[in-house]
Amino acid sequence: MPIKIDSALPAYSTLEKENIFVMSEKRAEMQDIRPLKIAIVNLMPTKEVTETQIMRLLSNTPLQTDISLVRISGHVSKTTPREYMKRFYISSKEVYDSKYDGMIITGAPVEQLPFEDVDYWEEICRLMDYAKKNVFCSLYICWGAMAALYHFYGIQKHIVREKYSGIYYNKLIRPKDPLLRGFDDFFPVPTSRYTRIESEDILKNPDLELLANSPVTGMTLAKSKDCRSVFMMGHLEYDADTLAKEYNRDKKKGLSVRIPENYFTGDDPTKPVFSSWRSTAHLFYTNWLNYYVYQTTPYLLNDIQ
Repeated sequence: MPIKIDSALPAYSTLEKENIFVMSEKRAEMQDIRPLKIAIVNLMPTKEVTETQIMRLLSNTPLQTDISLVRISGHVSKTTPREYMKRFYISSKEVYDSKYDGMIITGAPVEQLPFEDVDYWEEICRLMDYAKKNVFCSLYICWGAMAALYHFYGIQKHIVREKYSGIYYNKLIRPKDPLLRGFDDFFPVPTSRYTRIESEDILKNPDLELLANSPVTGMTLAKSKDCRSVFMMGHLEYDADTLAKEYNRDKKKGLSVRIPENYFTGDDPTKPVFSSWRSTAHLFYTNWLNYYVYQTTPYLLNDIQ
């Protein structure tokens, strides 16, 4: 089944060209089915790219999903035109009038700042608090995961000396968890950050479960024991060339950055890049939508407690 999005959204034509089944609002209204309502709080500067990446993965299930793109009220994007945001995004204040089966809060390029210094910190906390009671399952990615772990559990992020950049292999800690059904014992995750969450901090908290970690980058995947929150520190949604674009961007800025690990062919930035994580990404999002959202969310959204 398809994802339902505005047919004018750039991601619509991109996904159609990839032979991914997307459905316009007009056609969706003709189907007698209750789609899953998913809100994507997109904090990334490359809005169009991130939208397409995540919606590509959400479309790979037999479930119909109704997507709402969300912007933070009071925060003005420096990289995306105001007209685009107004046309395709609802404000976080509008979210408070609804309930959702699932919510995704993305990463953001603010990880080196103290949380309280982020200009939209109060609003993102309010949104996370709302999601706790009005969204059946929330998926927090990278900075979104750090923010949620800090806000709800007081778990601190740790700044590292050199940026983690590359494809890092992660070990399953709880291979029987439905979220990891079908995963290999070690699986690749694209990573791009200056911070880490210590696995020990997750293990010490009685309300959390560690699902996977990396000996290099720390905690990779965790969840709340009630299965209503999932925390992913990597970027499974990344395209094959995303890390290459970030590397070249940083080089142009004159930053001292290492070549992404386990990424370029022969560690040569002039050679092609091939994805080694695409199947893992599709499996992860399919499992999340199926086992953590669809199979357990109430049919009537107002029944979410």
